[in-house]
Amino acid sequence: MEISVFILFMAAVFTSNILLTNFLGMCSYLSVSKQVESSIGLGLAVFFVMTCTTALNYAVYYFILVPLDLIYLQYIIFIIVIAAFVQLTEMVIERFSPVLYYSLGIFLPLITVNCAILGVSLFMIIRNYTFIQSVAFGAGSGIGWMLAILALAGIRERVNEKFIPIGLRGAALSLIITGIMALGFIGFSGIAVIQ
Repeated sequence: MEISVFILFMAAVFTSNILLTNFLGMCSYLSVSKQVESSIGLGLAVFFVMTCTTALNYAVYYFILVPLDLIYLQYIIFIIVIAAFVQLTEMVIERFSPVLYYSLGIFLPLITVNCAILGVSLFMIIRNYTFIQSVAFGAGSGIGWMLAILALAGIRERVNEKFIPIGLRGAALSLIITGIMALGFIGFSGIAVIQ
């Protein structure tokens, strides 16, 4: 039974959120989520990179690696494709939005090693998605990751940490909030789950 592209997209956003169900991409998520403005920028960059590299990695896998029997190189090749695309994205952001470029700082090049982006490319291969399904899954996962970082940034901006015990401030509070958000997204699990 082939899964609908729309259902796959919506499941990637909500019920199978790459960050809140698989906990992939946590490092930049926790570090950049202090302000909504920088979270929007990083979220859009991750969405863009995740969608495009999923499509590129699909093409590389099925049109180069499989015909040449080089499947064992998929991890290395996927990371090279992601790194090259992130470099291109970084140059474009630096050229057209220097303020966003400097607000993201070191975390923009770190998108290269964001395990959520590699995870989406590997999931599309493991689950035998078609090209359209892969792009929908990549886009949905990117939007889901962006929603999660925006929600955390919004909450962190509103929370006054001086009323929180010292041991729960900073990363501990962020992880607690993330756990509660993950529980909230479980409420969508009856809609559609992708395996």
